[in-house]
Amino acid sequence: HLLLFLLFVGPFNCFASYSRATELFYSLNEGLPAGVLIGSLARDLRLPTADDQHPASLQPPLSFTLASHGLGEQYVQLDNRSGELHTSAVEIDREALCVESSGATIFGGSAAVSSSSPSPESCLLLLDVLVLPQEYFRLVKVKIAIRDVNDNAPHFPVPHIRLSVPENAPVNTRLAIEHPALDPDMGTNGVQTYRLRDNYGVFTLDVEENENGERTPYLIVMGALDREKQDEYVTVIIAEDGGTPPLVGSATLTIGISDINDNCPQFNDSQLNVTLYGNSSLGTQVATVHAVDMDLGSNAQITYSYSQKVPQPSRELFHLNESTGAITISSKVDGDTPRLHRLIILGNGPGCIPAVITVLVTIIKVMMRPPEVVPRFIANEVEGVVYLKELEPINTPIAFFSIKDPDEKYKVSCYLDGDGPFRLSPYKPYNNEYLLETTKPLDFETQQLYEISIVAWNSEGFHVKKVVKVQVLDDNDNSPVFSEQLIELSIEENNVPNAFLTKLHATDADSGERGQVSYFLGPDAPSYFALDRTTGVLTVSTQLDREEKEKYRYTVKAVDSGFPPRESIATVAITVLDKNDNSPRFINKDFSFFVPENFPGFGEIGVISVTDADAGQNGWVALSVLNGSDIFVIDTGKGVLRAKVSLDREQQSSYVLWIEAVDGGDPALSSTAKITILLLDINDNPPLVLFPQSNMSYLLVLPSTLPGSPITEVYAVDKDTGMNAVIAYSIIGRRGPRPESFRIDPKTGNITLEESLMQNDYGLYRLLVKVSDHGYPEPLHSTVMVNLFVNDTVSNESYIESLLRKEPDISVEEKQPQISIEPTHKKMESASCMPTLVALSIISLGSIALVTGMGIYICLRKGKKHHREDENLEVQIPLNGRINLHMLEKKPMEISNI
Repeated sequence: HLLLFLLFVGPFNCFASYSRATELFYSLNEGLPAGVLIGSLARDLRLPTADDQHPASLQPPLSFTLASHGLGEQYVQLDNRSGELHTSAVEIDREALCVESSGATIFGGSAAVSSSSPSPESCLLLLDVLVLPQEYFRLVKVKIAIRDVNDNAPHFPVPHIRLSVPENAPVNTRLAIEHPALDPDMGTNGVQTYRLRDNYGVFTLDVEENENGERTPYLIVMGALDREKQDEYVTVIIAEDGGTPPLVGSATLTIGISDINDNCPQFNDSQLNVTLYGNSSLGTQVATVHAVDMDLGSNAQITYSYSQKVPQPSRELFHLNESTGAITISSKVDGDTPRLHRLIILGNGPGCIPAVITVLVTIIKVMMRPPEVVPRFIANEVEGVVYLKELEPINTPIAFFSIKDPDEKYKVSCYLDGDGPFRLSPYKPYNNEYLLETTKPLDFETQQLYEISIVAWNSEGFHVKKVVKVQVLDDNDNSPVFSEQLIELSIEENNVPNAFLTKLHATDADSGERGQVSYFLGPDAPSYFALDRTTGVLTVSTQLDREEKEKYRYTVKAVDSGFPPRESIATVAITVLDKNDNSPRFINKDFSFFVPENFPGFGEIGVISVTDADAGQNGWVALSVLNGSDIFVIDTGKGVLRAKVSLDREQQSSYVLWIEAVDGGDPALSSTAKITILLLDINDNPPLVLFPQSNMSYLLVLPSTLPGSPITEVYAVDKDTGMNAVIAYSIIGRRGPRPESFRIDPKTGNITLEESLMQNDYGLYRLLVKVSDHGYPEPLHSTVMVNLFVNDTVSNESYIESLLRKEPDISVEEKQPQISIEPTHKKMESASCMPTLVALSIISLGSIALVTGMGIYICLRKGKKHHREDENLEVQIPLNGRINLHMLEKKPMEISNI
């Protein structure tokens, strides 16, 4: 449309004078990949490109456009700006574009593929390109010649070539081979030469080229041929092109040697002597002559005839069959018949000199006539052949035979000659009557034809023979028989659909339709098995899965076509062979085992159960630890997981392992499972005392400390867990001026002052504290010495240190601490002073008021004192906290650690 528009508006525009048509010619090889540069239109047209224009120029850039979108555009890519022409992703196939060598075009709009020019072997791709803008408008006709490359091998149109050569073909006879090789490539890339793989020393090839450049191979005879020695030569004809490297194609060449009449009939003997009795009957065969001709077909046809030298009486007495060469008696022999006959017989072939043989027939004079045998058939008889069905009962009559002497001078007897289940016996009460009958049932499958003779002879020793042929007729008395009653097969699982299993074979000894066997599946055969009724090919229509079912067993039937039909049954046993198509499968995806810590090394932690549905080597599973293999090991056979070393919960409380199961298939399949091992705590750690840090440390306790005040604490931890880490504190040994003045909280370990300190309570107190856990079966404990120095000040530290160095003489109290300890103080009842007041009131009701007031004062004071003791008992220091004595609302206490 753009082209039409430009053509219409051209006369009215200023650039019309510059428009002109230009032709460019390019060439490239076929089969090039995408992106190969064919040519640059801007450069070849000498047009200014964007690089040649000045930056300040207002000239619009060049534009290149295909004039129409036809067939040629799919093979090229045109850059609209630069005008460069490249090959596209569609590969150029010269043989597909230019089918013929001349004039073949494939049009697509204004773009076409042509081979009309410039040479007969050219294949052109034609493109029309418009160059814009108006100042440079051109219609450029681009011609791209597609060069041929040797990408096609020669091939013969037929795979088997037959050629006939007469055996008398002279040397250098040339015979054209009618099916020369074809090669789509052109020029030297086309077929150049032919050769024979085996020339047998009598053949060669030559190539002739006609005016159109077509090359035809010719077979040349290089030696003498003789069909009677070798009637056929089979070789391979090879065609080769002229490419680099050359490509070849081949076909089977059969050279048949046709017969010519180059052989004549020949007799093996030159003379044949025959003796004939004078009482021979008409039709008796005297002799048979036979000549041989090595040629074929009509060239080997032989006819027999008497020579002109044979007298007419001999010709009339003896008949010669022209085709078979049989000589028979054609007229009665009597006393006047000559006793010697010389029969000269010619063997005639086309275009040959007859072969000659002489038959001398001597007739012996006989004074009496032979006995006569007259048959009267009971069974079905046609032209001397008796037909009996097999399985006929015993003593089935066949025929009566009457034996007599024509001259009625001699006694005549007879007997049966020949093998078979037959019997010839006199039929009484008649004389010279004999009955021929069977002695047992006949079997067609054992023998189909019997030839027996009834021989009669007289008392003079002269005998005659009557030949009887018995043809047994088949009956459907045999069932088909499978070659194997149990047909054992095997097939790998995951087979392709309609996979071949076997070909069943059953034979039936019967003949004709009665012996034709058809095959059928038994009723117990699965529906996905198929059996071809004619060929016996057994197939399976679906994929078999050994894991679903490993063995199949069903029956098949072979049925003949008799009436009624007979059948036999065989059993097919199919074993589905395993393929490694199942990965090992763990019973659980996650396994969890609880193991007490300090479990002995290589002890059994647990059993990892894994199965594989495959069989044999494919189902053998090996287990391995993917991580933690330096600590844990697994028994591949039993799946027992063990630890190489004893495990300590305090170092690591749990382990997460990944176990891999790999089967023994090729390639092997695998799966993984997660194993979690949780260590159960045992009481293997005694409490660890963190404070006080040393048995040699001491704490200054001021005498003014009020009862119930916290003095210090014993702080301990236990690495175990649960009840094994529950700690109880108790004082098991005391030494000091009044050691019972201090008590320890069994839960918290806080040590408090029980009673007020007096002047005589000053000095060093040593408390042996037992820190015990609640482990099972045996609790563990630690001890620590708590040293308290009761004094106002520490004036002589060296003296205290010397006391601490001495071994304390402390008696140990074996007393189990109680976690739930009730307060040891007793509450002062609020009315404990009431009896005194009543008594005083009775004694001195009005006179001793002062005494009464003082009693009330004393009672009230004692009540406040006990109330303060209750408050002090409720002060607790947490187990995990450190004591800060300076935070208490009491007087500060000094702590000195040595």
